[in-house]
Amino acid sequence: MASYEWLIGTRYLRSTHRRGFVSFVALMSVCGLTLGVATLIVVLSVMNGFERELRSRILAVTSHATLTGFSGTLGDWRTLAQRARRQPGVVAAVPYVESQAMLANGQVMTGATVRGVLPEEERSVTGLAQRVTEGSLEDLRDGGYGIILGTALARDLGVHVGGTVLVIAPQGTATPTGLVARMRRFHVVGVFSSGMYEFDRGLALTHLDDAARLFRLGDQVTGLRLALADPLRAPAVARRVALALGGEGFYVSDWTQDHANFFRSIENTKSMMFVILSMLVAVAAFNIVATLVMIVKEKQTDIAILRTLGAGPRNVLITFAVQGVLIGLAGTVLGALLGNLLADNLETLVGVLERLLGTQFMDARVYYMSELPAYVERLDVLRVCGVAFVLCALATVYPAWRASRTAPAEALRHE
Repeated sequence: MASYEWLIGTRYLRSTHRRGFVSFVALMSVCGLTLGVATLIVVLSVMNGFERELRSRILAVTSHATLTGFSGTLGDWRTLAQRARRQPGVVAAVPYVESQAMLANGQVMTGATVRGVLPEEERSVTGLAQRVTEGSLEDLRDGGYGIILGTALARDLGVHVGGTVLVIAPQGTATPTGLVARMRRFHVVGVFSSGMYEFDRGLALTHLDDAARLFRLGDQVTGLRLALADPLRAPAVARRVALALGGEGFYVSDWTQDHANFFRSIENTKSMMFVILSMLVAVAAFNIVATLVMIVKEKQTDIAILRTLGAGPRNVLITFAVQGVLIGLAGTVLGALLGNLLADNLETLVGVLERLLGTQFMDARVYYMSELPAYVERLDVLRVCGVAFVLCALATVYPAWRASRTAPAEALRHE
């Protein structure tokens, strides 16, 4: 490639003939390819960032895996928790009580999940303790009937720390006058913000014993929540722990099952976006075809002279293939650099646009978060660059082949 094919191919790209129109078209091809590659990298990075952020926020408020009895409760949970902690891959195993309930403040009433926890052990399972913005988990005391609400739930109920809410259990109590709903007034001792509207709007925490009394569970609990050393192996580890505990069997659930639709939709969307946006790169590759065809048409005489000087069809093909490869390589490299730059500074750019336009692009009630995270994965960048370069290389085949088929006599007949 250090021979004349390389020199002639690069010389044609720098041609100033006809006011440099060919060079201008080549420059536009590079720009189009750059924008296509950069757009594809940014979109895939946003999907990756959304998935990572969603996963981290889910794991901050939910356990990696849960074990519950077939009847919906566990009796000898202390022994089971000790045995579960001794299993390989299990970092912590803590009890919990969980049920749907109605929360009321005056005339305002809404449904939510009430979860009973042990404050001193909750920190070992989730990172929710670090997301309590007012008060702390330690404010939940046995018999104190304190409750910690999500920010959106507290806002909808119109309560603040120091106020009270009425918690109505779904089970009723039989009385001579009929079935009466079981209810208890709880003191709001804290507010947490997980960053996900689903949990901030639909979750309330209270002490394990208070929740057990409210839902009439006695000394039983709903189940055990497990913290694992490797959350990505939660399905296999949770089932292994359940088999090791034996007994009458358990219902096994993990975070990948509870939120499978979220991650499946993200993967499907990511795949579809890759296919759709790859068409932008293909359109940019078509520009390379047009550029090389124009160069071949303009350089008919030059090709004929090269052939009469001894250049073979293979040499002519390489000469024009060099041009297409250089355009594709330049556009791909510049697109990768631009895409990484935009992805690394996307949150800042989006923040500036939101302030300028006075709007919010990400509604937490729809997208579960209010920021637009981006994470660049090396494999995605390599895949995008590989597809772009292959398309550009294929785009050079026809123009280069057409140039190599030029007959010297026909090209020079009218010269």
